[in-house]
Amino acid sequence: MEKQRVRISDIAEELGLSTATVSNVIHGKTKKISDETVKRVQAKLEERQYIPSMAGILLAQNSSKIIGVFVNDHEKYEGHTLDDLFMASSLNYLSTEIEKQGKFMMVKKAKTMDEIIQFASMWNMDGLVVIGFCQQDYSYLRSHMRIPFVVYDGICQQPERIVNITIDNIDGGRQMGTYFKEMGHRKALCIADNDEDMDRDRYIGFCQGFGEENTTRLIVPMTKKERWDFYEENINIFHKVTAVFAVSDAYAIDLIHFLNWKGIRVPDEVSVAGFDDTPMCEMIAPSLTTIKQDGALRARIAIEGLQKLREGQDINAAITLPVTLVKRESTGKL
Repeated sequence: MEKQRVRISDIAEELGLSTATVSNVIHGKTKKISDETVKRVQAKLEERQYIPSMAGILLAQNSSKIIGVFVNDHEKYEGHTLDDLFMASSLNYLSTEIEKQGKFMMVKKAKTMDEIIQFASMWNMDGLVVIGFCQQDYSYLRSHMRIPFVVYDGICQQPERIVNITIDNIDGGRQMGTYFKEMGHRKALCIADNDEDMDRDRYIGFCQGFGEENTTRLIVPMTKKERWDFYEENINIFHKVTAVFAVSDAYAIDLIHFLNWKGIRVPDEVSVAGFDDTPMCEMIAPSLTTIKQDGALRARIAIEGLQKLREGQDINAAITLPVTLVKRESTGKL
């Protein structure tokens, strides 16, 4: 006899809550719900193996054919996480590879690992791609969830039962530093919003190529208004350097807009370069010099890696992909 599907009303009745409260927890609308109530609902959902009705038939199978892509909904995105240049580009490549395998991509922003665990289990996902979290998050996720996952853009020192796909951040910074030096620049600025993980590695590499003694670093605020105020307060520094390396295309493009607003011409007065080679680099004026990472290759390795993990195959847990310098108008004559 077929087991009767658990309904939201069943969960609500057992907990003595309204169906609206349970539904809001399921869909992540928890701002007006206490943490204690959220945990009670999540625990009951897990205990009763609740499956959303819209996916009941599909998820009753051994394979849901769903690959979840979870993105860190960090404050620096100011509510526009999926608009971020790198995120949007990554999702595009991942979608292509997931569809090639006859699977479906489900994208969700998340702030905590518990959100990921609860949502992934609810949908019986075949695998996860996790973007933008930190080392302790990945360790927690691995120890609390059986679903295989790939770390797509982060640092994971102990990738046991995880595929960690990173890029050679140090070499990327080194290539840019060497290029600026060969262009004849003598004083350069490096812009980042932190001194950790990949941003730190990109700065280290830049110093190796350009010379630490000739490099000034600015740790800038994450939000645009505070960042532009910070630039305004430190405007003199842009008159003391002739080259700026931002550790992401987003920050490089944002800086070009600021400098244009202040009447500082790029590249005539200062060269600006970024990192990632997102599609926007060729759409702005001047087009942006940057470090290119192969998004298509990274996505293919990620989805193939998930399949191998699911099948229990041996796999290289730590993969570092090469990067290349792309020269464009923002750094002057080519």
